[in-house]
Amino acid sequence: MRIVIIGSGIAGAGTAWQLARRGADVVVVDAVHAGRATAAGAGIVSPWNSRTLDGDELAFHAEGAAYYRTMVDELAADGAGETSFAIVGGLVVSQDETWLREFHGRALERARRWPEMGEVSLLDPAAAAERMPLLAPDLGAVRIAGGGRVDGRTLRETFLAAAVARGARLRGGTAELVVRSGRVAGVRVAGDLVEADGVVLAAGAWTAPLAASLGVALPVEPQRGQISHFGVGGAGDDRGTASWPVVSPVGSGHYMLAFPDARVVAGATRETGSGFDHRVTAAGQREVLTQALAVAPGLADATLLETRVGFRPVTPDGRPVIGALAAHPEVTVLTGFGAGGLTIGPNAARLAAAAALGERPDIPELFRPERFGGAA
Repeated sequence: MRIVIIGSGIAGAGTAWQLARRGADVVVVDAVHAGRATAAGAGIVSPWNSRTLDGDELAFHAEGAAYYRTMVDELAADGAGETSFAIVGGLVVSQDETWLREFHGRALERARRWPEMGEVSLLDPAAAAERMPLLAPDLGAVRIAGGGRVDGRTLRETFLAAAVARGARLRGGTAELVVRSGRVAGVRVAGDLVEADGVVLAAGAWTAPLAASLGVALPVEPQRGQISHFGVGGAGDDRGTASWPVVSPVGSGHYMLAFPDARVVAGATRETGSGFDHRVTAAGQREVLTQALAVAPGLADATLLETRVGFRPVTPDGRPVIGALAAHPEVTVLTGFGAGGLTIGPNAARLAAAAALGERPDIPELFRPERFGGAA
């Protein structure tokens, strides 16, 4: 069974690996657009930190975080390379001790349902600063020991390499859907026809026009995110950043996390209505710096290494789109992850692969494409 995947971000790459390891003939087509969300994503895998997710959405994100533990072992069994995933813990930080105590209680309840959260503890400012030395001295925290982080670029490359090792093929270029007798029969790339039994639309913020070519309305739009990377150590000095936790300040919508080699990542803006304007703007950079320094004044002397720009694929209801199209069951959609792509992407790819193979994976109804209606 040949399946063409359009898009090779975390969703498309993950789906390629899942399908290839199950014996499908896989072709991945990617137009290599500037601003792919995976390349710019922070890499937070700690949904239990969220103050906005609840119900089935929180459960789905928690399932995505839990799947990382299984996925790392599966990739290792496949002889794949580094995933970059590490459990470093997460800190939800605030000056408000009353709020932190209340959130601590909610987090303990969540931990009873999702053991992957690990130990949940309430930290005073001194203890919080021991975990993350750059923090402002008046910030206490709720620590969630199971919080993780991942480098999206590294994981994407590992997925693709593992898929190729199992026979998947990669093609650069813009794909156009080919319809024959009312059914999608493949894609055309640079004039070449690639026949297929099924197609997966995993083109992130660029997915809507593909669906529209089938007469299907899929209201996925780009939301610009500007995210900055900082160097906090001198040559040969990593300051132990590899073990620093993910930091989620209350109220700002921003975050901070660290990677090996003395790198700290902070952001990000959420610029709805940005279109595909791939620029670092003065206002965006100011927002990132202002929020970052308010939480971590220890960053003041850091080197601003780069600011990345990515276009999150967002939907009107803020939920992902996963599953086969009702009008074209041979087409599976996988997009709309918003800011949660690196948390839910690998597990969503697993579900999309099953759907593309004609199975009935357990995809929540609130994520299915038909919720938007049908006709474009």
